[in-house]
Amino acid sequence: MSDARDAFGKAAVKEYMTRDVTTVSPDDTVGGVAERIAESDHNGFPVTDGRTVVGFVSARDLLLEDADAPLFTVMSEDIIVAHPDMNVNEAARVILRSGIQKLPVVDDASNLVGIISNTDVIRSQIERATPEKVGKLMRTLEEIHGIDVSQERRTVALVDLMPTQARVYADELEGRRYELDRGLSEPLVVIDNGGRLVLADGHHRVKAADRLDVDEMDAYVIVIDDRVDLGMERTASKEGLETIADIEVVDYARHPLVETTKRFQHDE
Repeated sequence: MSDARDAFGKAAVKEYMTRDVTTVSPDDTVGGVAERIAESDHNGFPVTDGRTVVGFVSARDLLLEDADAPLFTVMSEDIIVAHPDMNVNEAARVILRSGIQKLPVVDDASNLVGIISNTDVIRSQIERATPEKVGKLMRTLEEIHGIDVSQERRTVALVDLMPTQARVYADELEGRRYELDRGLSEPLVVIDNGGRLVLADGHHRVKAADRLDVDEMDAYVIVIDDRVDLGMERTASKEGLETIADIEVVDYARHPLVETTKRFQHDE
């Protein structure tokens, strides 16, 4: 566990903030910064004098302003900042209540060390929901097989994964692609069964990643040192599931619940 978490497992801002921050100078012009915003996926920048944060400028601040005006004449100087050791939940409350999208993160000397966005906050909540899934699966494996297992955080190659789910649904793939594009996807859950990587959770995510030409993904890996006979692995083999290419993508209209609903509506 990172030393950035306290005894209750609370995550700190520094675990989720972006460290490589694009900044602008108070002496930059409105036109120049507007052009940088237009050419990037940013909607604003921290304004720094050296390493010290002196303001923040958003696209809205630049509207209808003289293109040659220096930035210090239009930037917001009354800004809210976060500290790297701040609880990420507290940062989430500030972002939610203030309506801002990004918080500059400064150290004790007011030097900029990162930035945390509403996207980063969402990612922190998604990831922290995953360990309980892993813990429950670990306990189940230990009880069923009478073994001890361990857990690792690891990057896994998608080509090495054996799926255990025969189909995924096309509409949900779009949601997973959206998450992947924005760095919101939670880690996979994988069982390393004596060297064989069995995908336990995250089939929509890997299929979406494959479509985006992503080769590797972050995963919580449950390690079984001596190979055991896993029921999910045995069932997957019977269904001919060897690689993620074997996972069928099903249109939402063929989802069992939708088909059942349509049948009931027709009967009525």
